Amino acid sequence: MQKSAFSPWKWQDERSYVQAVEVKNIEGTLYCSGQAAIDADGISSNADMKSQLLQAIANLEEVITTSGYQCDGIVRLNIYTTSTAELWPNFPILQEWVAKHNIKQALTMLEVTGLFETLKVELEATVVK
Repeated sequence: MQKSAFSPWKWQDERSYVQAVEVKNIEGTLYCSGQAAIDADGISSNADMKSQLLQAIANLEEVITTSGYQCDGIVRLNIYTTSTAELWPNFPILQEWVAKHNIKQALTMLEVTGLFETLKVELEATVVK
C-alpha cells in the first residue's frame, strides 16, 4: 500500500489531521462501524467524556487489530459527539493516540443531538492495508 497525505495549509497540523489522503495499491479496505464506550457485554457507559473517549479509542483499536489491520492504516476518521465543549478539553487524548500510531487521516467531527443511550462520543473509521 502507498499512502500520501495532502494539506495545502499548516493550521490543521495542530489538530492532528490532514486535508486529504490518497491510497494506491491496497490489499483491502476495512469500514468500521462507529465505536463508542460500550463494554464487551454491550452495556453503554454512563461515564464522563474522558472515560468514554478512552473506551471508544480502545474499542476502535480492538476492531481494527482483530480484523487483521493496523491503526496506521486509518485514512478516514469521523467523530460524532453530543458536546464539542466537553470533547475539546479531552482532544489531546485522541491526538496522542493518532501520534502514537503515526495516523495520517482525513477527519470530520460533528456535534449531534444524541447518540445511542448514554453515549457521548463515537469514532468511525476507514482503514486500508
